[in-house]
Amino acid sequence: MKYQPGDEILVLLSNETGKVIEIINEEMVMIEVRGVKFPAYMDQIDFPYFKRFTEKKLVKEKAPPKIYIDQVPKEKPVPNRLPSAEGMWLSAWPKFVFDEFDDEIVENLKIYLVNKTPDRFSFQYKQIAQGQEEFFLQSEIGPFQDFYLHDLPFERVNDAPSFWIDFSLQPPDKKRATHFEAQLKWKPKSIFKKMEELKDQNQPAVLFPLFDTYPAFVPEPYTDLGPLQRKGYKVYDASRIRENLPPARSVIDLHIEKITDRWRNMTPDEILHLQLSELDHWVDIAIAHRLDSMVIIHGVGAGVLRQAVHERLNHRKEIKSIVHQYEPAYGDGASRVYYRY
Repeated sequence: MKYQPGDEILVLLSNETGKVIEIINEEMVMIEVRGVKFPAYMDQIDFPYFKRFTEKKLVKEKAPPKIYIDQVPKEKPVPNRLPSAEGMWLSAWPKFVFDEFDDEIVENLKIYLVNKTPDRFSFQYKQIAQGQEEFFLQSEIGPFQDFYLHDLPFERVNDAPSFWIDFSLQPPDKKRATHFEAQLKWKPKSIFKKMEELKDQNQPAVLFPLFDTYPAFVPEPYTDLGPLQRKGYKVYDASRIRENLPPARSVIDLHIEKITDRWRNMTPDEILHLQLSELDHWVDIAIAHRLDSMVIIHGVGAGVLRQAVHERLNHRKEIKSIVHQYEPAYGDGASRVYYRY
């Protein structure tokens, strides 16, 4: 008999070691492997030392020689070459995920400000959708730097979001503009098309230009006001402008009958134009008086005037936020505007 109880064996199929517990017959033995007993045929096991002697011995490779710091060759210094100036950009980096059908879809867009100029800027940034400010940030971006702004859920593209950024040089330069305002509005169809092109062209992001070169300072033309004064016009010192302005209103009513008595013969476009002119007038006065907030009564109706008012104000950097909610005095037909100075 080749095996005896107690012999160490090797299971050929699993390459595990065990021992013989009992001889069943001339063809089978009972073995134990890791505490588990089971029968095995003679040709399924072997002595472990036979395998050790028949295997090829692995040659132990020599460890590579140690290299000390003084033996590392010195590299030639590479001149510091900044990338060429290519303006300021807004970039959108899509984050792709797989849906339940294993199709690749865009989950959100990572919005970055990309400065490809040698200048440092301070900036104010607003992202707006459906007339509402959804994100505001004030910070600085260095030369040739990418600045992460925020994530934009991809479904918000359906709402045609717009972006407003106001740039100022740091430090200021007398020969260049004190600030530069850039605006960008996305068209949903165009953005969806760009996402498809990204995958086809294997590009990582979509870039939107904001400006190529920061503009130079343009002095305001000097106007001699003496002739106007001699003709009887009142000319005021700009430093005392508040003294000559009408008082600011904390509430303005844009119902057309409150603005003019001749509204019955006006077209809807003419009425809306007059209402927005009235809005601009009183908002300018409120800003000049540095009012904290203002209530604008626009009514309920179909929401045309309310939407036009919100869109008009969202493009003004002095507006901090617009809140449209129920108020006991005005119901749902008014919005409260908060100013930023």
